[in-house]
Amino acid sequence: MNYQETLNYLYNSAPLFQHIGKAAYKEGLSNTYALDDHFRHPHQKFRTIHIAGTNGKGSCSHTLAAILQSAGYRTGLYTSPHLVDFRERIRINGTPVPQEFVVDFVKKHRRFFEPLHPSFFELATSMAFHYFAEEQVDVAVVEVGLGGRLDCTNIIHPDLCLITNISFDHVQFLGNTLAQIASEKAGIIKDYVPVVIGETTPETRPVFEEKAWKAHAPLIFAEEEQLLKDARQNADGTWTYQTSDYPDLQGELGGYYQLKNTNTLLSAIRQLKQAGYSISETNVREGFAHVCSLTGLMGRWQKLGSNPTIVCDTGHNTGGIRYIVEQLRNQTYDTLHIVIGMVNDKDISGVLAMLPKEARYYFTQASVQRALPADKVKELAASHGLKGESYPDVATALKAAQSEATEKDFIFVGGSSFIVADLLSLNK
Repeated sequence: MNYQETLNYLYNSAPLFQHIGKAAYKEGLSNTYALDDHFRHPHQKFRTIHIAGTNGKGSCSHTLAAILQSAGYRTGLYTSPHLVDFRERIRINGTPVPQEFVVDFVKKHRRFFEPLHPSFFELATSMAFHYFAEEQVDVAVVEVGLGGRLDCTNIIHPDLCLITNISFDHVQFLGNTLAQIASEKAGIIKDYVPVVIGETTPETRPVFEEKAWKAHAPLIFAEEEQLLKDARQNADGTWTYQTSDYPDLQGELGGYYQLKNTNTLLSAIRQLKQAGYSISETNVREGFAHVCSLTGLMGRWQKLGSNPTIVCDTGHNTGGIRYIVEQLRNQTYDTLHIVIGMVNDKDISGVLAMLPKEARYYFTQASVQRALPADKVKELAASHGLKGESYPDVATALKAAQSEATEKDFIFVGGSSFIVADLLSLNK
């Protein structure tokens, strides 16, 4: 099989959560441990940092990886989902895993893993750990796929755990209260391993305190340290941060939610230095200022065009959309155009209720089975006072928005990671 045939085999034999949702989810770690035994525990051959949370874990993972790369560490980065190509999930120093490795991995090991009927994510995680071990990385930044306690990344014993925040997402798996979701995310906390918590609520804080106490894990609340003192957005959309440790720190990522991520990261960097990592001020500045080029990060308040301005963002739940709506409110434009689609297992009404009523909407659907039909999105949006037309795919919706927009208008594309994925794939 060539690379594309191999991917088709993986998608068809091990269902992909981002395509079909709940049916692809496998609870428990039995397959993970079987695969780990088969590959002789590759995750034990390099240091790790484990990152969980509802929102922000992708930005935090990539930024930490960029800082570690700048510090001279051979750095693995494992994230999900991918936007354009599967290989985005598995990187070393920003370079995606080669197609040949993916093909050879399946060819050599399918006889072992086929009888297990693993999920796509279980296979991808094994592939990532195996690749990182073979390539002798110094450290890998590992992003949790879903939850934490039963996530197949949770076999690692990291130097640091980081939990960004807790809000409502994947409630069908993680629970329908913030405390229940926090309990699942807190499952990554390990004995004696420091854990940084980015944000808490009255419901979630006691969950983290109890779990850390039982594990004798040093617990750091970034909100209490508050190492980010001030922030100013620059004309090009980047940020200038005033922090306790790094005055005039330049941040490349432009979303409003990056202020929370940055405060969390500043606490994490302090903990890594205490754990023996050699990270200089120059390394931190390099990582924050050049995270996209160093790691290949896409889809975080990413500007794709001017006159009219076109921006996309992968925020897809109420926690993420809240920041996006605030940021849209503070942009300068004549008319706001929003190309939006969602998947069927999210809090759709919660998101639609937040969106600005004065915008023109282009309702569409992503090319995944979980996508809510565009006409259904339009129907639900109408009940929230949002007006627009429906379009069969992202390309058609964007074209319509561009044809109606003037040079002084603003086009936002989002609502789902998969809408952004389809958008970025247009220029592949």
